[in-house]
Amino acid sequence: MSSQFHLLKETRFRPFFLTQLLGALNDNVFKTALITLLTFRAGSITDVSPALLATVLPGVFILPFFLFSATCGQIADKYDRAMLARLSKVIEIAVMGLGAIGFVAASLPALVLALFLMGTQSTLFGPVKYAYLPQHLHDGELVGGNGLVESATFVAILLGQIGGAWLVGVTDAWGLSAAVLLLALAGWWTSRGIPRSPAPEPAMRIDWNPVRSTRDNLRFAVGNRTVWLSLLGISWFWFYGATLLAQFPVYASDVLGGGENVFILLLAVFSVGVGTGSLLCEKLSGGRIEIGLVPFGAIGLTLFGVDLFFATPSAPLPGDGSVSAFLQHAAHWRMLIDIALLGAAGGLYIVPLYALIQTRCERSHAARVIAANNILNAGFMVASASVSLLLFEAGLNIPQLFLVAALFNAAVAVFIYTLVPEFLMRFIVWLLVHTVYRLDTKGLDNIPADGPAVIVCNHVSFVDALVITAACPRPIRFVMHHAIFRLPVLRFVFRTNRCIPIASAKEDPKLLERAYDDIAAALEAGELVGIFPEGQITDTGDILPFKPGITRIVARTPVPVVPLALRGLWGSFFSRKDGPAMTKPLRRGLFNRIELVGAPAVTPEAATPDALQVIVAGLRGDRR
Repeated sequence: MSSQFHLLKETRFRPFFLTQLLGALNDNVFKTALITLLTFRAGSITDVSPALLATVLPGVFILPFFLFSATCGQIADKYDRAMLARLSKVIEIAVMGLGAIGFVAASLPALVLALFLMGTQSTLFGPVKYAYLPQHLHDGELVGGNGLVESATFVAILLGQIGGAWLVGVTDAWGLSAAVLLLALAGWWTSRGIPRSPAPEPAMRIDWNPVRSTRDNLRFAVGNRTVWLSLLGISWFWFYGATLLAQFPVYASDVLGGGENVFILLLAVFSVGVGTGSLLCEKLSGGRIEIGLVPFGAIGLTLFGVDLFFATPSAPLPGDGSVSAFLQHAAHWRMLIDIALLGAAGGLYIVPLYALIQTRCERSHAARVIAANNILNAGFMVASASVSLLLFEAGLNIPQLFLVAALFNAAVAVFIYTLVPEFLMRFIVWLLVHTVYRLDTKGLDNIPADGPAVIVCNHVSFVDALVITAACPRPIRFVMHHAIFRLPVLRFVFRTNRCIPIASAKEDPKLLERAYDDIAAALEAGELVGIFPEGQITDTGDILPFKPGITRIVARTPVPVVPLALRGLWGSFFSRKDGPAMTKPLRRGLFNRIELVGAPAVTPEAATPDALQVIVAGLRGDRR
């Protein structure tokens, strides 16, 4: 499997990537330069309090996300997204021209209007950005593509904030104006290479009423339960992240006794952490959309947030406020590690959620779903400021605020995973194939990307279904013996994965008939169904004779049958070698190498038990 970095060489991704990178960079250069200018040189522009301006101006930028996101989502579903990306860059040039006039003329109204219009331009580009990716990337590339985008965005935020503050100190209004205009021009230039992206709904009529369209947009997003809860999960991350980042300046100065460069260090460490976690998603997920990483990220957000509270000194440690003095204390290194790992956990948390939304929502409504996400994100970020103020009024200090946010994150995670157990189930499966086993796969591209099919495989252990689930790019509804379906702990996983319990005609004829009805319904709905034709787990290591159930399945619902074979599980803790399974812990230690291999699909007419057994046995070979 190639790295996600190969996308940077391809015209379907590179121009878009550079365009969004330069846009995020320019947003933050302009915002930070404006806030820095008004904080330290407000007297030359206005009599309004710098503290009030620093509080109000971020809200001016966020306001368009509330007002126009729903409308921009409709626009991005109605028109070519490459054209809209270029249009947004033209708008950015015009807005930066207004900002340049504001800087040179020292006009606060012009600068505030430019900030509002830049927020509007970002509101248009946001739905285009995330709806573009599934249009040009394969499903197996979405995690890597989103990882690159999220990593670049946080790096751009960091560089933009540093660059904006630096420009105010080293140049005049003309130099500042030239910088933001050049960045806008560079973004337009790269946007010219974005390939055509046809509109999914060109005949749609746009509702220009922002209140009604926002209501309808959110209502549509709520209709897909998994997508809606994923949107809430992403918005919660921005709530948590905004809570931390908003306090970093005062945390660096008042709590840690550092100067401005210490604040920049904290921001840099967090941003690099998010970028690293975002890029790691592609490696840890094997190029798949692995939502099992989301609970992993949520655990990290809580653990490292709690440790940040305990790592923070009760009083500033000795030093002159410089970075070198700050780094001389071991306690500060522990804090920096916590902040870096918080960022990495955030990357692991947010990238799979974006990829999940892009694949689970209707492609024709992708931009509108992303617009709903932007509305929720903005609302949650505003709410984070309000909650922080309330907690400060209640007497909490900044480290205590971090602790409360981390603990509340755990509560939110438990709540979401209770509503959508698929996240936790995928987490358990991911842990299984990355701790107990090391899984290699081959030939799984024979599993159809969409549409119904039956998966058949040899049955070696109690975790066969979990291993196949971890490797398969699509969800599979497994048919399994009712006794295995009811096993403690595993029962949760099987039920969450919508497995189909079955019994023999002698044991429970009604359950048998219901199982075949459920199988037919699943196939008619275009799903994958997985069966183990041996009917039981082998107790010899050899493949047992395939039973005729597969014949009945494809006779009722003729679909392709894809043979798979598991290698290397015989003798593991979950197999029946030398006695009952799961009675000899660490029988073969950890990180055992196992394989799952596939063969081309067999037509329904040729899918006899004997023929399928020959194929599966050949795939397995001598390695049991």
